[in-house]
Amino acid sequence: MSIDTFIGHFAEALETGAGALTPQTVFKDLDNWDSLAALSVIAMIDEHYGASIGGADLEKARSLQDLHELVAQRRA
Repeated sequence: MSIDTFIGHFAEALETGAGALTPQTVFKDLDNWDSLAALSVIAMIDEHYGASIGGADLEKARSLQDLHELVAQRRA
């Protein structure tokens, strides 16, 4: 799973453009990040990657890279 593909799926879940997102993006600082966005990301991760994460996992992650690494670990 490439980070670029993951960022694309993340952007799609938030209905935003992927162009401004990088692995270092702190996703909780995004203007459209809220509880509904968090649920959308959790659902996207389950759908695209078959990994199960929860709200506590999102709290621990800071950047998109952190989230990507968490998903990779859960898939292993």
